[in-house]
Amino acid sequence: MHARGRYPPGIHGGGRGGGMGTGNPSGPNPNFQYRNPNQQQYVQRNVGQSYQQFQQQNQQQWLRRNQAGADSAVDEVEKTVQSEAVDSSSQDWKARLKIPPPDTRYRTEDVTATKGNEFEDYFLKRELLMGIYEKGFERPSPIQEESIPIALTGSDILARAKNGTGKTAAFCIPALEKIDQDNNVIQVVILVPTRELALQTSQVCKELGKHLKIQVMVTTGGTSLKDDIMRLYQPVHLLVGTPGRILDLSKKGVCILKDCSMLVMDEADKLLSPEFQPSIEQLIHFMPLNRQILLFSATFPVTVKDFKDRYLQKPYIINLMDELTLKGITQYYAFVEERQKVHCLNTLFSKLQINQSIIFCNSVNRVELLAKKITELGYSCFYIHAKMLQDHRNRVFHDFRNGACRNLVCTDLFTRGIDIQAVNVVINFDFPKNSETYLHRVGRSGRFGHLGLAVNLITYEDRFNLYRIEQELGTEIKQIPPHIDQAIYCR
Repeated sequence: MHARGRYPPGIHGGGRGGGMGTGNPSGPNPNFQYRNPNQQQYVQRNVGQSYQQFQQQNQQQWLRRNQAGADSAVDEVEKTVQSEAVDSSSQDWKARLKIPPPDTRYRTEDVTATKGNEFEDYFLKRELLMGIYEKGFERPSPIQEESIPIALTGSDILARAKNGTGKTAAFCIPALEKIDQDNNVIQVVILVPTRELALQTSQVCKELGKHLKIQVMVTTGGTSLKDDIMRLYQPVHLLVGTPGRILDLSKKGVCILKDCSMLVMDEADKLLSPEFQPSIEQLIHFMPLNRQILLFSATFPVTVKDFKDRYLQKPYIINLMDELTLKGITQYYAFVEERQKVHCLNTLFSKLQINQSIIFCNSVNRVELLAKKITELGYSCFYIHAKMLQDHRNRVFHDFRNGACRNLVCTDLFTRGIDIQAVNVVINFDFPKNSETYLHRVGRSGRFGHLGLAVNLITYEDRFNLYRIEQELGTEIKQIPPHIDQAIYCR
């Protein structure tokens, strides 16, 4: 990071005029005496004055001047020491951080095409900056550059950006900055469509805000309502959750949202589908009229426009979707018969250099059957779907994220926002029915501008869907080459 002549807020010496610790204090030196050019610089002697008297007088003047000079010098030294201490503390806070080693992997322009801003340009609290750098964030991604300063002004935002380009931090950072940690009321609500995404988002908030005294709570359906009610009697500043559960708690009068000044909707297109929209509209009525609403998603269907017109006040529109699919993801298809799919998957496992893979099926039954087949082939495999008990889902999600297993078979439950950096391969064992689902599925690989691979197993019935999705997304899905291992790693 190049050196900047800037200090974070709260550090003296941030002004442009001569700074602290420069050896040139900006204020006037009270011991400095201006010379009057007309003043006589010699002592006029009385003609009758003896030489001895003159000498004594001169000596006393010299002593007085010398004493004043010594005092002045001591003052100057003390000031310099103090100013250097302040200056060094402003420089040393970064040096004392536990910053993870830099990620040296190649990144695409999806995350590198920035204006060159730094996080310190946004005048964030130093404790928040410490959390940002210790999370491993070096400088803002394009969506963060666009969103953070606008969100800090209090404006409503409608933001479109690709999967895996830093949307979560784009709203978590301004949310944490705006919270008054001395006011023990819910000030920010972040809504997400799935339980896994709620857990992940709350974890990001906790990590970014670990040096702040901000209380983060996560609440979702499928967990103990009693525990959530008990937790809400303790201070909560930021609430992350799914719409149904937060609405339930609000109706019971235990989740008080009258002081909530910011509502964030992540994966907004999903939240504004018929499944969630009625709950969200009821929830908004528990909030003050002057609340700020931030909508984030990769895709925005017509339902979002209707919601925007009714609830957002002159929203700031951000659209970073010049194309829909990520630049770092190579997409292939393989024509197969249904009965050949498992054999084809086995071949892919032997050919590809998989860090971790997510394999999508179109039904719960097929998820469990495929996971059993993969295990029989001798590969480590977990599975996850919506009909599993919540505790089991949480454990699978946690263990897969921590690298306990290489492959995860799942339904579209896992397409929304789930961010696992080690996933470099996505396989559509069953091809999705629409372009939106396809976009979110393949976006699980190639996170934050890294390279990834998507392989689609296409049957005769899928061929029209494949063509239509290519057209709608403006992307090219190539036929898989005979030697896929060489095609990927020697390109």
